[in-house]
Amino acid sequence: MAAIEDNNDVSTILEEQRQEIMAAKTVAEDHDLAFNLQMQEALAVSRAAHTSSSSPEPPTLDFVGEDDGGFDYTSLILEDIARVDQEMRDREFGAQEMKRLKVDLDRRIHDQMFAKEIMSIPDAVWTKDGDFFHKPYNSLGAAASSSSEGEGFRVYCKGLVSEEMIGETRVTVGGVGVAICDSADNLIWELSKVLGSEESKSPEIAELEAIVRGLDEALTFDLGRVTFFIDDFKLFNYVTGRVEPRQSGVATLVNKVALLQKKFPYCQPSLLTRNDVKFVFKLARDAIVSQIKWPEETSKGKKTFKETCVICYEGITVDKMFSVDGCFHRFCFSCMKQHVEVKLLGGKTATCPSAGCKSEVKMDSCAEFLDPKLVEVMIQRKKEDSISVSDKVYCPYPTCSELMAKDEVFEYTEQYFVGTEQSSARKCMKCGQFFCMQCKVPWHYKDTCEDFSKSKRYQNAGDGMVKSLAQSKKWRQCTRCNNMVELASGCYHITCRCGYEFCYTCGAEWEEKNPTCECPLWAERHIIRRR
Repeated sequence: MAAIEDNNDVSTILEEQRQEIMAAKTVAEDHDLAFNLQMQEALAVSRAAHTSSSSPEPPTLDFVGEDDGGFDYTSLILEDIARVDQEMRDREFGAQEMKRLKVDLDRRIHDQMFAKEIMSIPDAVWTKDGDFFHKPYNSLGAAASSSSEGEGFRVYCKGLVSEEMIGETRVTVGGVGVAICDSADNLIWELSKVLGSEESKSPEIAELEAIVRGLDEALTFDLGRVTFFIDDFKLFNYVTGRVEPRQSGVATLVNKVALLQKKFPYCQPSLLTRNDVKFVFKLARDAIVSQIKWPEETSKGKKTFKETCVICYEGITVDKMFSVDGCFHRFCFSCMKQHVEVKLLGGKTATCPSAGCKSEVKMDSCAEFLDPKLVEVMIQRKKEDSISVSDKVYCPYPTCSELMAKDEVFEYTEQYFVGTEQSSARKCMKCGQFFCMQCKVPWHYKDTCEDFSKSKRYQNAGDGMVKSLAQSKKWRQCTRCNNMVELASGCYHITCRCGYEFCYTCGAEWEEKNPTCECPLWAERHIIRRR
């Protein structure tokens, strides 16, 4: 209350000063006007006595003139007063918002603790007296809810330093991201802040600055039990005291972190992987991006922002910049398009173009600059690579041919088909039609797989025609993945693409590079080619 009263007093004083300055300015303008009129009248009388009536009208003179080259100090003072008044209003609004957030946080903790109490009540007691249990939220005692006896909170911190381009100038900028969550990882507060030049000297200093900012924010919320997370093992050893830092700047920040920890009833660090702090990683990158973009007006008079692509060094509008998931490095659409297409044509997975960065470029995020058909093909290719040969299942309908894994199509079919475990019927996850996984044809409702395999429909079906052709060509089918193999040349020891080894003559399995049958290992016609 005292702070609010002080702010009101300062606002009153600023308003009084503004009114006094405006009144003084008005009086000064009136005096100047009166003096000017008097001098004009005196000059007119003097000229009338010494000139004839035919003389031309003399010009009107301004006897007050402009002081100091026309610079208006009064307006400058008024602008300063208005700026100070606005800053005070902003601080007051920030304080009120922080107070509201604290109340919301305490109310949430109160509700969670009361819910835990209710869950611990025996059913018999709840049935009898459940309607009489109540615990209204009391803002006067709210501070106790976030004390050391209350809930534990998680503080995620990330500091980044990056070398970027602003126009033709290469600069080093830094940013931090902080997120405060409750014990269930529900976001309470997040912060994205720019680092100064001294704070951006090294990645270690930026990381420690992020921890300091995170603990400061936790203290602002009066949190009692706090766990702050670090994704760097070296920094974790610094903060836990296992390793002494050699650099003085790093050592100073480590000591600052230790002092902040003592202000909490409970405050301990914890080590996480980068994937677990990805959301604060993005906050830190956002702080960096805010420093490297600049405003520019378009031909239509609209204001837009541009930033420099570090590959082509062109100024690109921010809506034409692509951010790589994971590392959040940014490049223009044109450069990313060329980079991804070259990698795909070489049969490789596209990664971030930034030097030393291994973040994978996700194909589904490339739809902004790649041909949608190419994106679809590459997603399908990546899916094929992720499923082992023996687990691949294709929809037999020609208009679909969706690729699925055995486990996922089994779980999907269970939702629609009773007795999935005893049946080979499966439901396609794309077109929704049923098919036989064993016969690899549309589902034969009235026939068993054995009966259907003997029917003419099977012989005319795609898989039946392949098997008929295989018999005539003497191909061999892998018993593990059902893949057809044709021996063009070489020995009868076959290694299928699924890794299964077998004899091409009889199909018997090879164990530890040795045959389990007595078939010949090779035939002359497959080894020696006659000209």
